[in-house]
Amino acid sequence: MKRTTPILIASLSLALAGCAAGENKGNDGHRSDIPKATITGKAVTCLPIQSIRESIVRDDWTIDFRTGANTWYRNSLPRRCNGLGAERAFAYATSLSRLCNVDIITVIANNAGPGPMNRGSCGLGEFTPVDLAK
Repeated sequence: MKRTTPILIASLSLALAGCAAGENKGNDGHRSDIPKATITGKAVTCLPIQSIRESIVRDDWTIDFRTGANTWYRNSLPRRCNGLGAERAFAYATSLSRLCNVDIITVIANNAGPGPMNRGSCGLGEFTPVDLAK
């Protein structure tokens, strides 16, 4: 007979309750205060890792990447990445020298205990060059 520990059940219950609470509040993971972006060119599937200078998580759906001096690429995730907007931290692993739309990011929870903790993984979208509103 398979047994489930009470801790696992409690964690699962809290996770489901959190999802339900977010749905009741109408929280779809989008923030209304992210900078507007004007598309300046054609989307690309990859960015060279060595060119990425900064990444800013805007919400559960959006990450802006800065390359070079002031070139920005907006990555609009194809699916919601729960917790990304709240944690604003992610990690990735790739064997290539590029970060691509087929790569997976892992949301990192920084305040989850003695060290960083994995909160789940999500796929990236294409990288669209943009000018960000001030």
